[in-house]
Amino acid sequence: MSEWNRDQWAAGAAPPPQGYPQYPQGTQNVPPYPGPTPNYVQPGFSQPQTNNGGGEYKQSFEGERFKPKKKINDPFFLVFFVLQFLGFVALSAVAIHSWVSDGGLGGGLGKSGATSGSAVTLNKSTVYLLLLVTAAAVLLSVVYLMLTRAFTRVIMHITLLLSIALNIGICAYYWITKYYSGAIIFTIIALFSILSYWGYRSRIPLASLLLQVVMDVSKHHTSVYVVAFTALIMQAALSVWFVFTCIAIYGKWTPGSSSCSTSSCSSGKVAGLIFYATFSFLWTSQVAANVALATLAGGPYGAWYYFGPREMGEMPNHPTLSAFGRASTLSLGSIAFGSLIVTLLELLKMILRAAQNSANQDGHPVEACLACCATCFVGCIESAVEYFNRYAYIEIALYGKSYIGASKDTWRLFKDRGIDALVNDSLLLCICMALTWGAYVVGMLSSLFAYLYLRITDPSYNSGGQYTAPVILFAFLIGLMCSLTLSSAIEAGVSTIFVGLGEDPQVLSIRAPALFGMIAETYPHVVRGVPGV
Repeated sequence: MSEWNRDQWAAGAAPPPQGYPQYPQGTQNVPPYPGPTPNYVQPGFSQPQTNNGGGEYKQSFEGERFKPKKKINDPFFLVFFVLQFLGFVALSAVAIHSWVSDGGLGGGLGKSGATSGSAVTLNKSTVYLLLLVTAAAVLLSVVYLMLTRAFTRVIMHITLLLSIALNIGICAYYWITKYYSGAIIFTIIALFSILSYWGYRSRIPLASLLLQVVMDVSKHHTSVYVVAFTALIMQAALSVWFVFTCIAIYGKWTPGSSSCSTSSCSSGKVAGLIFYATFSFLWTSQVAANVALATLAGGPYGAWYYFGPREMGEMPNHPTLSAFGRASTLSLGSIAFGSLIVTLLELLKMILRAAQNSANQDGHPVEACLACCATCFVGCIESAVEYFNRYAYIEIALYGKSYIGASKDTWRLFKDRGIDALVNDSLLLCICMALTWGAYVVGMLSSLFAYLYLRITDPSYNSGGQYTAPVILFAFLIGLMCSLTLSSAIEAGVSTIFVGLGEDPQVLSIRAPALFGMIAETYPHVVRGVPGV
């Protein structure tokens, strides 16, 4: 059977096959070509195999794509990551063993269990609380993704307006509270977001179509959801483990605790161990999420882009398992390298925020302003690193490159093809805002659940409210990380399409013609050299 002719379909000569998803129409009022479903390319279609310079795409296995050399990349960072993780395991084992020996400092589930525990520090009732928070976060994350697929454009419009409203609200709050350093910075951010509104809004149709295409590819490759939910469960388990460890550290080394009779206790020791546990948690969490990203990019999404759907018979067997094997062994050091940079920047940002809050409370506006500016500067660097990392990990997943080599090649590829303009434009920002806002909503609802639980159960250790803020913060982080992990599966598909578009743009014209048409119209330089464009 031959491929559907878009012009005949637009003229009404050939109706769309039953079961195709209906994507928004393009700017030329032409009904969109079917998106990525199991039959979007007929099995008998013959794909051209010439070089990219001639306008047609490369062989799927060209170079080392999908078949990299059997070489461990960035071994130093692989060893460093393994050692720090083993250190966290040892710390957790010592702290939790002592904590369990003391009966978890008492406590239990519900109001009666909360009042039965130790009044000195966090106890077992906090564990039950955060376990419930984790379960709620997983459920809320799934519901939000379902709503995003069903109401893509509406949610993108809402999240765009919410982002602007949030910036204005923070700006107004800082002016009212006379926190002038933060007020000046957020005034600039709020003005910029308001002026950028129309540019963002004009990209929503293309962004929503791209997001829908990726979600439909995911729908027909169940391995996407297997990887996403596996990563989510691992992230949730890691979060619970981290919470157990932090509570056990408080219980074992907090002055006045029952464990102090057998160990030296001090607030400084607690702070240092909590800092190390937080560092290990952030780095391990980053690595787990990025392994999932590399698995999806080198597995279902990359295989869909370069080989087509399974019905064509060209997709290799078990691409997801192969991609996971490469990401968790040969390329794990490269992923750990990139993740470590982001982790260190995140820790530095946390320290600067603490310094900013301390200076603000002590009535030193100049120091607070400097700390706020430094935080924003570090945040910009962190965003730039995350920008490179995402696409570097895809190059790593496809070709098995080292971290530095993948970053350089990604930058050169994007500059040569012009994908940097597409990625830097508001297109990707609209998608990220929709998914990130969902993560913040899940995080806030999780923290609200934790706050209400504390108010209702009134645990003995929190009689003065001294542990309300840490527990709410832990709940927010758990909800945020769970939601971001699940959303990262969709973002992986978007990013993989961008990388594929930079290497072989004509492939996208076959896989998703409606999406390719909108990109060609909005970013013509991206598809230069493609016949008929």
